[in-house]
Parts: sequence; C-alpha cells; structure tokens
Amino acid sequence: MATNAHTLAEIAERFDLRLRGDGGTRIGGVATLAHAEAGQLGFLANPRYRSELAHTRASAVVLREADADSASVPCLIATDPYAAFARIAAMFERREPPQRGIHVSAAIDPSARIDPDAGIGAFVSIGARSTIAAGAIVGPGCVIGEDCVVGEDCELVARVTLVRRVRLGRRVLVHPGAVLGADGFGLAMDANGWIKVPQLGGVVISDDCEIGANTTIDRGALDDTVLEEDVRLDNQIQIGHNVRIGAHTAMAGCSAVAGSAKIGRHCLIGGGAGVLGHIELCDRVTITAMSLVTHSIREPGEYSSGTPIQDNRAWRKNAARFKQLDALARKLRHTDKDPSR
Repeated sequence: MATNAHTLAEIAERFDLRLRGDGGTRIGGVATLAHAEAGQLGFLANPRYRSELAHTRASAVVLREADADSASVPCLIATDPYAAFARIAAMFERREPPQRGIHVSAAIDPSARIDPDAGIGAFVSIGARSTIAAGAIVGPGCVIGEDCVVGEDCELVARVTLVRRVRLGRRVLVHPGAVLGADGFGLAMDANGWIKVPQLGGVVISDDCEIGANTTIDRGALDDTVLEEDVRLDNQIQIGHNVRIGAHTAMAGCSAVAGSAKIGRHCLIGGGAGVLGHIELCDRVTITAMSLVTHSIREPGEYSSGTPIQDNRAWRKNAARFKQLDALARKLRHTDKDPSR
C-alpha cells in the first residue's frame, strides 16, 4: 500500500462525492478497471466498459449513480466520473518539489527581473527586459527572449522558447519543445520576389492555459496572437499570427489554425483538423478529426469534412469518379429541364 493512501471516506469528503460501501477502504493509487489492483481506485465513465465492472480487481470505483448497482466493490458516485477521477488522480501524482533560485549555468541579461521565489534551471537564457514572476519555474534549456513576461506559478518544463514579446498569465504550463513568439508567416510579393513583413506584435497567453510539446504559436504582425483563459493545446499544433482562441477551447494534436482566424469559446478541434485564415468560429463548435474548415461557422454544433476510410480498390474507383461529378450534375440538370430525354 502506498504511503500516501487515503480512505474512501476522506476522498468522498474532499471532492464532494457520495460514498456507497465501506468508507474505511484505503486507496493508494488509481488505474483503469481492466488493470487496477487491490488498493487502487478505478473509474467507469464510458458505458462500453461497463462489463469490466464484474471482473475488476480495484478496491473501489468512481461511477455514475446509474451504474452503482453493477459494482461489487465500494463506490464513489459522481455526476461526471471522468472529471472526478482526474481530480482524485492528482492526489497520487509523484513529483519532485521544484528548485527555487537561479542555477549557476543560467545566462540572464542584467535588465531582466527574476523574483526570488522563481526557479531558473540549468542552461536557461533570459533576455533583456524580461520578467519572471513569483512561483514560476523555468526548466532546463529554456530560452526566453527580450520583453517577455512569465507570470506567477507558470511552468516551462524544458527546452521551451519564448522568442520575443510573449506574455504568460498565471499558472500557464508549457511542455518541452514549444516555441511561442516566433515570426508569423507574413510575406508580400513584388516584381523581384518575396518581401518579409515585420512581425511587430506579440503573443498573449491568459491564465491556466496549457501548451503541448513542440507546439508553435506565432506572434502577431501588428496586433497580438491571443489565447484566452483555460485554453488547452495538445502536441505539435500550429497557431498562426494574429489568431485569437476563446476561453476553455481545446485542440488535439497536429491541428492548425491559419493567420487571423478567430476561434470561439468552449470549442473542440479534433486531431489533424485545419482552420483557414481570416474566418471565425462561434462559441461551442466541435470540429471532428482531419476536417478542414474553409468558411466561418455562425451556429454552434458539430462539423465534419473529408471522406471516411475504405479499402484501396473502392477508394481508387470513387476517386476516379470524383472528376465526373460536375459533368454528372450538369447532365441531371439538363434532364430535369427536358423530361423527354
């Protein structure tokens, strides 16, 4: 049993859950229903896994009221079992306490301001006029350029780059390899070739956002690129210059938003989806994986594009027929006008 074990009664009280069964059951960890062992807490959020309740070796389960009668072990009953499980799981996360102070290998510009309660890791570089607030952790190998602000209790895990004019609010978490504040893709063409448009804006990341590994957020050309509060970005996402993403929106891996697009609040963008530039999505829009958004969306709801996967022989036949769709449509219209044909 883990040394930081808690009784079910303690967990129920802490997270305002209803207890059913032995409140003295001790829990030292969490796991899925299929892989849980004695002393661990499982959860049932998706009905397709309900059959695993009968076979789980978990000592207790978090679930909905409707599923409680199917469980043979003590239960914590929640309106949203997955959210409850996420909060409980945080009790068992093992992390080394952050180191405060400045590592001897860090290179810090004399004009930068570092709060004494911040932690600056090995081989960090901090540029001119940048500020690191109290409680912030800047992990090893991070590069912070000029005129950046890292707010209270932020964490830059490792090898994060803030190029210039990046402002992080409070409790922002940025995973390894992310690059914030690089040049936006601004180009103008004249007779002699491309002219680079200076990117004079910045990046503003509001409170409680999370930026995934190797995700890039370009700074604005004139105005800032903005993420409102509690935006969650997965790994390997591209956010173009002057994009604005509304509060509580989440985007899955490898999705991309082109320059000057505006994403509303509480939106969900699936993996590999793309949003073209200079368009707007209203609040509470869901874009399914691998979709391409080519025009503004004014009504909340779920939207998809693309064709489902099929065997290659059928795909090749259908792909060949795509080229004939316009001719077929014209023929149908002509037939409608002349029923005798």
